[in-house]
Amino acid sequence: MRFIIYITVAISLAACGGAREEIDPTADWSVEKFYLEARSELANENYLTAIEYYETLESRFPFGRYATQAQIDVAYAYYKFNEPESALTALDRFIKLHPRDESVDYAYYLKGLVNFERGGTILDVLVERDLSQFDRNLLLNAYRDFKLLVQRFPDSKYTPDATRRLIHLRNELARADFSIASYYASRDAWVAVANRTRIILRDYQGSSVIKSTLDLQLQAYLALGLEDLARDTQRIIDLNYNQDS
Repeated sequence: MRFIIYITVAISLAACGGAREEIDPTADWSVEKFYLEARSELANENYLTAIEYYETLESRFPFGRYATQAQIDVAYAYYKFNEPESALTALDRFIKLHPRDESVDYAYYLKGLVNFERGGTILDVLVERDLSQFDRNLLLNAYRDFKLLVQRFPDSKYTPDATRRLIHLRNELARADFSIASYYASRDAWVAVANRTRIILRDYQGSSVIKSTLDLQLQAYLALGLEDLARDTQRIIDLNYNQDS
């Protein structure tokens, strides 16, 4: 019996020695310590570690300024870590939870930036793609995010850059729609041409394709026998582009 007890004790001690719990080095970190370490990892481009620290900070200290700042900082970390969907989710959550926070203008700006960079190369390959598969949503989302920032926060330090990007996006989106309208015109789909040109003229005033769009719209109205609308379009062309002739 004593021999069996000795064996049992030995096995128990061996089991204890092999089942050491892994020590969490952050277990006694304060909220300030978490935030500073996360910022340091972010600055050193260790984005995954920064994300882990920010998310642990919020889970352990869910209230207060540090938690709020972690919510916006983790979105930037996701953006730099090339996880745009996670970045957008974090930004939408921040805007919903803190619509009046002093950093909400930055949240809208970063949303626009994420979508802008995801959709920025679409037009470079447009002519080589099946137009039925062309997805404008990324560019449209960026356009709407920047436009919202400019309208709601005209004095924000991010507004000048957002405005420049808006001009670029407006031209790209208008050119994309014009390419689609031209595609329809090449197939004599004049109703589709008329509808698409109306969208361009309504949504992208000031873009670089307005004159070409008006010319194409005039062609569509004439092909459809819509003489009154054709005269209206011709009048707009004459008023804005033919005054010197």
